[in-house]
Amino acid sequence: MNIWQKLILIWLGLLVVPLARADVYKCVDDDGHVTYTNTKPSAKAKCSALSRDQRVSTVPGRAATPSPSGFPKVDGDTQKARDSDRRKILEQELATEQKSLDQAKKELAEQEAIRTGDERNYQQVLGRLQPYKDKVALHERNIEALKKEIGNLR
Repeated sequence: MNIWQKLILIWLGLLVVPLARADVYKCVDDDGHVTYTNTKPSAKAKCSALSRDQRVSTVPGRAATPSPSGFPKVDGDTQKARDSDRRKILEQELATEQKSLDQAKKELAEQEAIRTGDERNYQQVLGRLQPYKDKVALHERNIEALKKEIGNLR
């Protein structure tokens, strides 16, 4: 295929692009549910054509569903007690995680002070220290997550 044939195909392809547009209709049923469609609705349907300039989202919205009638309800005092217990548990976990972080930092410092004769290059030292650094980073991330969770409590 020569260059002229390719150019003609591209030109024909560009001519077809404007033909791919379709009309979009917004339909509202008796319950108030909104539906967007590209098929021409019947005359009795409550539909209106949208302007071609408007953008239409194709992502369905989340419908709020009411709780079932048998769903258990909790009174305010019970919920406050549960929230208080949750806060205490999170604060205990935070204190435990802080102690673990201090211990991990201490172990890392001890390992950084050790120099063995079989580690001929610095990469071997880094390889030996990496698990200790990972442990410190893990505890730091856990502490950050616990603080965020405590901050989100009411």
